[in-house]
Amino acid sequence: MVYVVTDECVDVQDRSCVEECPVDCIYEGDRMMYINPEECVDCGRCEPVCPVTSIFHLEDLPPDRAGFGRINADFFAEIGSPGGARKIGRIGRDHPAVAGGEVR
Repeated sequence: MVYVVTDECVDVQDRSCVEECPVDCIYEGDRMMYINPEECVDCGRCEPVCPVTSIFHLEDLPPDRAGFGRINADFFAEIGSPGGARKIGRIGRDHPAVAGGEVR
């Protein structure tokens, strides 16, 4: 299981989670951050430092945010698992649901 970023991060991108992540698995889209499910080691260090309560364990996603598990996973369909966000920098795009304003 992994951690998931949800809609509270849209247009906030505080980056406290990035600083706390020991495996560099939190990537920056255009409007929000995304956790790569293949790289996340399920340590949970990102969750308590998020100032807007946007990060949840996949099993603990509130029902109204359940779709963010798929949104986070789908975001990495093109880039795969590059082995760390710092290697590729800001992605500059978002999942279509986020980019199109369907969420938040």
